Amino acid sequence: QVQLVESGGGSVQSGGSLRLSCAVSRYTDSRYCMAWFRQAPGKGREGVAGIDSDGTASYADSVKGRFTISQDNVKNTLYLQMSSLKPEDTAMYYCAADPKWWLLSLRERDYNYWGQGTQVTVSS
Repeated sequence: QVQLVESGGGSVQSGGSLRLSCAVSRYTDSRYCMAWFRQAPGKGREGVAGIDSDGTASYADSVKGRFTISQDNVKNTLYLQMSSLKPEDTAMYYCAADPKWWLLSLRERDYNYWGQGTQVTVSS
């Protein structure tokens, strides 16, 4: 069982930066793969960045070179550093986790645990 709580969202102007955090509460020492997803109004949920338990990362083409996913295993926290933000990055951002620790995936169906989301709004 895993609980995920996101924070760090907010409003920023185009070109600005934000860092999202996801606090991970787990009840076993199991390893997990993790990811960030986003959902804009009227659109489906989109995988943004994923990371496996060894730290290998994967990114959607739309955010490559601008976003960085990382994890602090001591603090049990997942991060998403977002730079050069664009209005099209506006969305609710969700943290996700799954016990398939070897997986590096940006597919929604591969994740069983989800946070409640944090809103990111980028104005032009």
